[in-house]
Amino acid sequence: MKAIYLESINAPFVLIEKEKPTAGPGEAVVQVKAAALNHRDVYIQYGRYFTKEYPAILGSDGAGIVTEVGAGVAPDWVSKEVVLDPSTDWGDNPGVHSKEYKVLGMPQEGTFAEYVKVPATNLHEKPAHLSFEQAAALPLAGVTAWRTLFTKCALQPGEKVLITGIGGGVALAALQFAVALGAQVWVTSSSEEKIEKAKALGATGGINYKTENWGKALKADVGGIDVSIDGAAGEGFVQLVKVANPAGRIGMYGGTTGMIGQINPAEIFWKQLNIYGSTMGTNQDFAAMMAFVREKKVTPVVDSTFRLEETEHAMRYMEAGKQFGKIVLRVG
Repeated sequence: MKAIYLESINAPFVLIEKEKPTAGPGEAVVQVKAAALNHRDVYIQYGRYFTKEYPAILGSDGAGIVTEVGAGVAPDWVSKEVVLDPSTDWGDNPGVHSKEYKVLGMPQEGTFAEYVKVPATNLHEKPAHLSFEQAAALPLAGVTAWRTLFTKCALQPGEKVLITGIGGGVALAALQFAVALGAQVWVTSSSEEKIEKAKALGATGGINYKTENWGKALKADVGGIDVSIDGAAGEGFVQLVKVANPAGRIGMYGGTTGMIGQINPAEIFWKQLNIYGSTMGTNQDFAAMMAFVREKKVTPVVDSTFRLEETEHAMRYMEAGKQFGKIVLRVG
């Protein structure tokens, strides 16, 4: 089979031929039809991920067709179109993952290949309204957004939501989930074009985060935010505290702009704010997210598609940060 190979830190992604995997007990082999990129893949390429096991076949997100199942797996899975839950070994505590927690694509071989082997418990039938490319755009970003919005921040219909850095996969999934639930959503971006695209997806409005003291301006406009979803941290996090309503919730799933700036503690304790850290999600989170996507007919936003052999080029495109939606590899 063809696969994308990362030999070592800072090496380019290259196309190779390797042996097709075989399903063991409790496992399934999936012919990958589409796989999506995540920033996790770039971090691994640069050696900035906490797991460092090279060489590697990366890729956490995938959708395809089951071709083989091992002992103990229902044979009727064969030939089904599926989406892959990328998480394994979360552990017994739903509040936090165990030390053994893993995400497909390192250390296990991932979806940047024509075939991938996964635990059969990680198979979910592909929603009929999604193409393989759209389905592949869902798993890691979708479950991260779901857990942050609902498991942690307990978003309710009608509440006011702020999503920072719109355009990335998690932010867009959070936008689509919140809109489908019936929340009112505002977004931030440095691009007016991305804000307008977010409005087309159902956002009520948005603000440019390069605007000085933008939190104060947004609060004056909307009257305060109940739930903020943030993947940036940095100096902008101060604005999330300022714009929060009393008893507001802030869910953070990343920190792309670095250390959080100076915050007045009184703004947190006097408003009785709740700040939640969240990353990826449990198998139960994933199943709930998939059920919601089916019910609400949520369609993930795909920015662009590349051929498997164009993975290195696709990574550099993602690194440039101009996309609006997920970047997907067509496989096979």
